[in-house]
Amino acid sequence: MSHFDNKVKALVAHAYANAPAIKQQMDDAGVSPDDIQTADDLVKIPILSKDALVEIHRNNPPFGGFLTIDPADLPRIYISPGPIFDPQPPSEAEGRLDAFKYVGFGRGDRVLNTFAYHLTPAGLLLDEGLRACGATVLPTGPGNTDLQIMMATSLGATGFVGQPSYLMTILDKVSDMGMTAETFPIKKALFSAEPYTPTQQARFEGEWGMKTTSAYGTADLGFIGYTKAGVQGFVIGDHVLLQICDPTTGELIPDGGQGEIVATIFNDAYPLIRFGTGDLGAVSPELIDGKYQNLLGLFGRSGGAIKVRGMFLHPNQLDAAKNFIPEIDKLQAIITRPENKDVVTIQVVLKEGGEDEEIANKLIALAQNAARLRIDEVVFVEEIDGKRTIVDQRDWD
Repeated sequence: MSHFDNKVKALVAHAYANAPAIKQQMDDAGVSPDDIQTADDLVKIPILSKDALVEIHRNNPPFGGFLTIDPADLPRIYISPGPIFDPQPPSEAEGRLDAFKYVGFGRGDRVLNTFAYHLTPAGLLLDEGLRACGATVLPTGPGNTDLQIMMATSLGATGFVGQPSYLMTILDKVSDMGMTAETFPIKKALFSAEPYTPTQQARFEGEWGMKTTSAYGTADLGFIGYTKAGVQGFVIGDHVLLQICDPTTGELIPDGGQGEIVATIFNDAYPLIRFGTGDLGAVSPELIDGKYQNLLGLFGRSGGAIKVRGMFLHPNQLDAAKNFIPEIDKLQAIITRPENKDVVTIQVVLKEGGEDEEIANKLIALAQNAARLRIDEVVFVEEIDGKRTIVDQRDWD
């Protein structure tokens, strides 16, 4: 990790001097900037969990004491569940175009951008990356599949960015219309927000002749890595340091071992140090091209949060909704995936039993407001199996 040592040392010194939240984080642990001389020294700083980040933001709005620059210099401010206001720095991190360049996006490409453009960063970040490569963006956003297909065929769209399940939906409809790989123009795709399965990859790259990649990132960190042919897992950009840690103790796990993915982002404007993503993974002991970390894979979550349609659904979001409705005794969200589409069903046990349409509608509204995620159905039951607030029953392949 020696190639990260100087960057880590400089980041910590800068953050300690300019970000009150980082200073508090370190002071509470009895750690000074002089104690952090190498990347491995970061273990002296406690992991910052998403729940803790939410609490810090709540107590010190609007940026929690992490922003080191004048807010007037921010080009955009996003919001993620919590709520947390995520500031976009004036200049993007190095390496942010690596995934786009790997797929081959460039001048002459017309690309369907099916990520949402409002509130969260995905749509605009993809838009900016594509335009920086010289491509022309078709800002379609999610849904309106018939219109997406019409635009792709009429304008000769060569690229797609979005969720792989949505491209599957488009191709299913395209196939029903009698189009083939020879007549449908899209040949480049960048995915994110959900797993990219081998079955999907075989269909896109084999049957339809596309070049594809899947980007890994979070709302707080942005895109940090991408898949590449011949590489297991993800190539990680040099604007972030990933460490694999014991979810309980925060101690480093040797390279190759599984644990929680803990990220330190080299973003001087909004530094996050030892941020616990909640994802489980492993990092290879070998660097790619002597520079880039290799995240070998994602192996689930260390906490109870589940990503649904690109958004995290947290147990505490459902608990918060439940607390507003005293008639509810217990609830549980069941996530299924019929026909490549995530479906969220909430099972509810009422204290007095029975069913209540008014309670169902109120719960849907509260849950959607807390998680910004559509709830498909509320089902009243007599009892709930298991102790988990969220049960993921999706089959990804």
